[in-house]
Amino acid sequence: MKKTTRSKYRQEFTGDHVFDYKDPVSLTRFVGDGGKITPARISKLSLSQQKRVAAAVKKSRNLALLPNGMPAYDVFNRVETISPAPFEV
Repeated sequence: MKKTTRSKYRQEFTGDHVFDYKDPVSLTRFVGDGGKITPARISKLSLSQQKRVAAAVKKSRNLALLPNGMPAYDVFNRVETISPAPFEV
């Protein structure tokens, strides 16, 4: 049976493509500059592919293969922690 509607775009990956969490170079394509995962409407992935990409990115972040965020987010406008215990000179 033929589909009556046209697809909005041509998918770059087949439906059974495996997104490997051990390959951070290919996963950086789906992570924005701020460290957020690119939404499916921008990355042109189907719902099931987007779920697999998100799981692979999260797994590679847990294994420290991908950074959690951009470096400026980690150090920008953070208050320096001060110990509540007094010290003597």
